[in-house]
Amino acid sequence: MSYLRKNIADMAGYMPGFQPPDEAEWVKLNTNENPFPPSPKVIEAIRQATGDDLRKYPDAASREGRKAAAELYGYPVDWVIMANGSDELLNNLIRACAGEGEEIAFLHPSYSYYATLARVQGAIVKTFRLTEDREIVGFPERYSGRLFFLTSPNAPFGLNWSPAEVTALADRCDGLLVVDEAYADFSASNCLDLVKEKQNVVVTRTLSKSYSLAGMRLGLAIARPEIIAALDKIRDHYNLDRLAQVALVAALKDQEYFGECVARICDTRDWFRNELISLGYTVLPSSANYIFASPPDRNGQRIYDALYQRKILVRYFSDPALAHGVRISIGTCEEMETTLSVLKEIG
Repeated sequence: MSYLRKNIADMAGYMPGFQPPDEAEWVKLNTNENPFPPSPKVIEAIRQATGDDLRKYPDAASREGRKAAAELYGYPVDWVIMANGSDELLNNLIRACAGEGEEIAFLHPSYSYYATLARVQGAIVKTFRLTEDREIVGFPERYSGRLFFLTSPNAPFGLNWSPAEVTALADRCDGLLVVDEAYADFSASNCLDLVKEKQNVVVTRTLSKSYSLAGMRLGLAIARPEIIAALDKIRDHYNLDRLAQVALVAALKDQEYFGECVARICDTRDWFRNELISLGYTVLPSSANYIFASPPDRNGQRIYDALYQRKILVRYFSDPALAHGVRISIGTCEEMETTLSVLKEIG
């Protein structure tokens, strides 16, 4: 006898990037983390918050964080919600919109966690193939599913969609179009303004990448007030602890430090891409903090293994649509120079 729901017993769990126990000994370019520390103002805010107040529950609504994000992005506070990482938002959007047996969709390849979250809910998963030329194969004139997730910039390719292109997709969706902008801060464009223009557009963001706060698990969404109110109903009532909330506010308010870090990463990304192209690699143009690169022999496993043996971690996917290349996060200049040197050595 099984005490589990059949879909839970049968499903496979999401597999995150490898986290080595001896992390300091590796060049770690496999999980799209920011190579630079958080803003010094974030560290100071956390230190000041580690006092007697930790015995008390945090603000359930994360009001200061919502106000900081609303001011930064130019939205009323009731259009903003904070979350324990953007994954919480993706999960709760499915819970709020898609019942058992109802369909959600996303591109393949893109963030595979969408499928895990949908199967937990008992929803049906549909995918549309994405080519390296940015073509979405088979997307209908009207998509009638409950949710369509568009990762922009795409993971793992790094391809981006313009607001005009996303508007056209939104007009073809009967349900919500969720624009997952986990990497949008590294792009020249984003879709934040579309939430005002299109009733069915939701934008999600994370502070893990561009704000160097992956360890704090911080995310947010911009959506119509009725969508935000629904997400408020089903989230954990104390979903952000006191330290996360003060870190969130301090990070969003220090835009000077944020801008400097993002610019450094983008400059390194563009330099590294050009260097790989000179070695004969095929490297897709990236609007994120990583690149997807294919060696001349199109054997991603060979490159992954050779780098792994030299304690350099990148991300390899065995999926046939991705096995010809590897995804390489952008680290410091020194880390990328080391990686480039090894790639030259292994050929």
